[in-house]
Amino acid sequence: MSEMIQQGSKDRLNYYVCKDRKNMGKVSANLAIDEIKKILNKKEEVRIVFAAAPSQNEVLYYLTESKEIDWSKIVGFHMDEYLNLPLDSDQWFKNYLQKHVANKVNMKAFHFMNGMADPEEEIKRYTHLLLEKPIDLVCLGIGENGHIAFNDPHVADFEDPDPIKVIALDQASRNQQVNDGAFKTISEVPTHAMTLTIPPLISAGCLVCTVPGETKKEAVSKVFNQPIDTSCPATILRKHDNAHLILDSESFGG
Repeated sequence: MSEMIQQGSKDRLNYYVCKDRKNMGKVSANLAIDEIKKILNKKEEVRIVFAAAPSQNEVLYYLTESKEIDWSKIVGFHMDEYLNLPLDSDQWFKNYLQKHVANKVNMKAFHFMNGMADPEEEIKRYTHLLLEKPIDLVCLGIGENGHIAFNDPHVADFEDPDPIKVIALDQASRNQQVNDGAFKTISEVPTHAMTLTIPPLISAGCLVCTVPGETKKEAVSKVFNQPIDTSCPATILRKHDNAHLILDSESFGG
């Protein structure tokens, strides 16, 4: 992979440092494509959880442009969704995943969370869909506070008994939505969301974690250097047997 400037591992976590976001996206997509092809050699269906965030733009672009994937055998899920945004809001994660994945390829299915539904009923419905069969692949990122999905440090639980739950977003998560350009001010950012918890995410056969940008440098440093602990939820990636962390030169920071 000539797109990389460094490669290594920390505990069980493989990491790849790329010179820029474009090359990072290519490396991430290639890792995901290789995994999808391996799974389709053994099974008739691949179940993938996708993150919805600007950090995923490049990997999703190269993934959906690939001619190597039989999308008719892929079932998609998303890992979190806001609660109670206006119905016509552009900021729903469902809208992002429709634009960047579901509307670009002919998938077997994409199961969307409904942030306007009664949360208790929606969690029951989505939990049933999620747990019907094992999750094969998660395409994720890391938050500025080290979260994976919306498992912020104050609610993260490596042994969470609930596969999906409603959480109150911490200040760092809400600030990140402004930093990412999704919202103009923090007052516009929802205070609550539904999220897959950590156990179903790390139960997946493969994790492809794509993390670009200067604003993620501190979180990435914690993943490499801190003990595996919920104070930085993404440190749990170091315990997974098939996890890949793909960075650009800005997020790696040396």
